[in-house]
Amino acid sequence: MDFATILGILSAFILVFAAIATGSGFAIFMNLPSALIVLGGTMGATLINFPLREVFSILRVVKNAFFADSFEPAEVIPELVALARKSRKSGILALEEASLNSDDHFIRQGLTLLVDGLDSAAIEDIMSIEIDNTRDRHQLGAEILTSMGNVAPAMGLIGTLIGLVQMLQTMDDPSRIGPAMAVALLTTFYGAILANIFFLPLAGKLRRRSQQEIFAKGMVLEGVISIAKGENPRIMEHKLESYLPRAQRRETP
Repeated sequence: MDFATILGILSAFILVFAAIATGSGFAIFMNLPSALIVLGGTMGATLINFPLREVFSILRVVKNAFFADSFEPAEVIPELVALARKSRKSGILALEEASLNSDDHFIRQGLTLLVDGLDSAAIEDIMSIEIDNTRDRHQLGAEILTSMGNVAPAMGLIGTLIGLVQMLQTMDDPSRIGPAMAVALLTTFYGAILANIFFLPLAGKLRRRSQQEIFAKGMVLEGVISIAKGENPRIMEHKLESYLPRAQRRETP
C-alpha cells in the first residue's frame, strides 16, 4: 500500500474541509446541480474521448496508485546472480523450480522461457513485448485521468456560465439570485477540487509507477538475457549494479 498517495489525498481534502468548517459550515457548499454538471459533464466528455471499455478499465489501473508491489533493485540483484551461478553449475534446467516459485512474475516468465530452451534473442523479443504492453497500459490510464483533470475545471466554467445566465434572468427576483450564484461558483469549486486534488495527482502517480515498473522489468530482462548467454555471474552482477545509484552499489573488495 502506498501511504503517500492515501496521506496526500486525505490531507488535502481534510485541510480544505477544515477551512470550510471554520467558516460558515458545509451546508452552503452542497449543491446538487453543480455536482451534476461537473461529474456528469466530466464523465460524458471522457466517454467521448475514450472507448467505454477503456474508461471502465481505469479502475484496475488506478489501484496501482494505492497498491503496488515495492521493488528494491538491490534485493533483486543477488537473486538473479544466484540463479546465474546455479545455471552455470547445474545447467538451465536447474532453474525450473525457481521458474515456478519466484516471487516476481516477470522473473518467473523469463526463467520459464529459459527452461523451455529459447535463445537469448527470442527471450528478449518476448519479454520486451511484455514491457511495451505494460507501458501502454499505464500510459492509457494516465491519459484518461489527465483528460478528466482537464475537463473537470472546464465543466466548472460551463456551470459558472449557466449560473450567471440564470442569475441575470432573475435579477427582478432577489430570492432566486442566491441559488443561481451558488451554481455559478460551486461548479468552479467542484471542478478545481476534483482536478487538482484527485485526477491530475493520480495521473502523475501512475506515470511515476510506470517508470518504476519499466525500470524494474528492464533490469530483470538484462539479468535473464545474461543467464541465457551464459555470462559470468560476476560480470552480470557488475552489469546489474550499474542500474543502481552509486550509494546503493556494493563495494568491491
